[in-house]
Amino acid sequence: MEKIDGIAQFEQLLEEKKGFFFFKHSMTCPVSAAAFDEYEAFLSAEETDQIGYYLTVQDSRELSNHIAETANIRHESPQVIYFKDGKPEWTESHWKITKNKLASIY
Repeated sequence: MEKIDGIAQFEQLLEEKKGFFFFKHSMTCPVSAAAFDEYEAFLSAEETDQIGYYLTVQDSRELSNHIAETANIRHESPQVIYFKDGKPEWTESHWKITKNKLASIY
């Protein structure tokens, strides 16, 4: 899992990666902590060859807002967005973020 802090880093992901998962994490929310654990479990599963990316909203508010605006997806935290070919294809938030749900998208 790789932490992304800047808009330029994120834009590079959109250009270079065919598909990737991106997680918006709040360091002060217990729901986000649980969702982060599910995200991490999904990424570390043997059948997953994905590298996941994430930001912490407390540290990267500008990037979080940029993603919401450019993807035209209302900001939530926790939130996972799957980007494919530079566009958001799927999103989920809060308790709906589970290892099994993420695996069904992948």
